[in-house]
Amino acid sequence: MRLGFFACLFAVFAVGPAFAQKQVNVYNWSDYIAEDQLKVFTQQTGIKVNYTTYDSNEILDAKLRAGRSGYDVVVPTASPFLVRQLAAKLYQPLDKAKLKNYGNLDPKIMAELAKYDPGNAHAIPWMWGTIGIGYNVPEIKKRMADAPVDSLAMVFDPAIVSRFRDCGVMMLDSPTDVFPAALEYLALDPDSKDPAELERAAEVLKAIRPFIRKFHSSEYINALAGGDICLAFGYSGDILQARDRAAKAAQKREIAYAIPKQGAMLWIDTAAIPKGAPNPDAAHRFLDFMLDPKVAAASSALTGYANANIPATALLDKSITQNPWIYPTANDRARLYTITPGNAEQTRERTRLWTAIKTGR
Repeated sequence: MRLGFFACLFAVFAVGPAFAQKQVNVYNWSDYIAEDQLKVFTQQTGIKVNYTTYDSNEILDAKLRAGRSGYDVVVPTASPFLVRQLAAKLYQPLDKAKLKNYGNLDPKIMAELAKYDPGNAHAIPWMWGTIGIGYNVPEIKKRMADAPVDSLAMVFDPAIVSRFRDCGVMMLDSPTDVFPAALEYLALDPDSKDPAELERAAEVLKAIRPFIRKFHSSEYINALAGGDICLAFGYSGDILQARDRAAKAAQKREIAYAIPKQGAMLWIDTAAIPKGAPNPDAAHRFLDFMLDPKVAAASSALTGYANANIPATALLDKSITQNPWIYPTANDRARLYTITPGNAEQTRERTRLWTAIKTGR
């Protein structure tokens, strides 16, 4: 789920002229698959990878609904985006006979995904994670020694979040991710579609709006790592990337992540083939490559997200598999929630509220 929209476009070219016309067009979150593995794919298959990136599910959704996207592989979050896109018949069924690595997938994650994609007919799970609180440990302590870093109050209570305005606060630019958390903070159903409850969540967000430096779904990674902000509400893997970058910087900073004690969203990012994909055979080969344990493990090591590939787990360092930020404890797992898609009217209302919050109107 997450990462930067740098408008970057790179291609991994075929190794010989015999493969010059073969390609696969991938539209993905940036830094969501190890780049060196893309080169391996081209070396193994002779298929060039045209790789473009986005930083929100809303951007991907708009591209797909416009039609003739030209993409062969895309990576939507299962709920509510994949669900709505499946209802709109935007994907073609998978030919599982072409996916020799399909058996590597975790049955538990597959069962969760099947709630949204019956029979796992159209998508494979890629990475999964949580949405929570990332923070600069010393800067937060300096301003509030007893800061409730493991609570949603850290970002939704104006009396608390205002104390960190000077060192910088950023929040995801995604109503799909933020409204459920605000509802959870209010002890309401995070999956609520009730207009009155969404209005209450919007009031919570309007109250903290003066203290939010920016809404963005990727910039907070470098901002947190570089000391430009001290607090972020974002994706677990993004915060881990910020931590790693901060640890390697000339001026080291201690970055931490907390899963809110009230509960956090569990998301599953999937890979699927859009209807009308120009290169469906190459798309299946790319999906099968993503299911290779080495590829999944390398990508987990890069992103800081848990993958859905059982054999890949043995290839990962214990610092990843035993990190509760990446693989939550049983207690934390019990507090995770998922959300379901709303109808078109409900989606428009949430978007309207989100626009009003961001613009301060």
